[in-house]
Amino acid sequence: MPDPLVLADDVESELVERRSRFLTRLHRVESPEQAEEHLRSARTAHPDARHHCSALVISPGPNRPVVHRSSDDGEPSGTAGMPMLQALLHAELTDTLAIVTRYFGGVKLGAGGLVRAYTAAVEQAVAAATLLRRTDLAVVRLEVPHAEVGIAEHALRLWAQTSGAVVEDTTYGARAATLTVLTDPATIDSLVADVARWSTGRFTPEQDGTRRADVPRDTGA
Repeated sequence: MPDPLVLADDVESELVERRSRFLTRLHRVESPEQAEEHLRSARTAHPDARHHCSALVISPGPNRPVVHRSSDDGEPSGTAGMPMLQALLHAELTDTLAIVTRYFGGVKLGAGGLVRAYTAAVEQAVAAATLLRRTDLAVVRLEVPHAEVGIAEHALRLWAQTSGAVVEDTTYGARAATLTVLTDPATIDSLVADVARWSTGRFTPEQDGTRRADVPRDTGA
């Protein structure tokens, strides 16, 4: 099963179809309650709009069930919310709320036209969004003496740039500093070899579990 995608930031777009305006907002959310807040804000910002249709996808987590939810908000049943939800699912997005606010342009679109318009509105917004890939990364820690932190940080960041890994802020203990790298489990052997090379075998990084993280789509992580 492929890794799901999430929004890096909220995004807005507009589609005009036979004089009707479809204003789309995609929000990154973590709960139905947060989604309701965004819906209330949309209604407040556009009180004259006829419809504020929505679709919500939330992934399962600790004490959090999976949520797939949609609303036609007065449009004919099945012509708005469900097509929007299918567009989010087809894009493999999760933890995402789509709101499409429609200003009626005086020309009826018919059921088929509404399905196409609401689908296109969400697809257009997704195409304009910056998306991240949510995946499980290995947490790898490396302890070095305080005097060698600068060398170690520089070397790890060079390796991370070519491996799609993330180097977190260094933490300092009484006797040593700890450097933490988040990386694809498949790259750990490469990291161990690289550390052995620049440290002449004096240091060895060790895996310390895994962590769910959002990374750029084009990295190998």
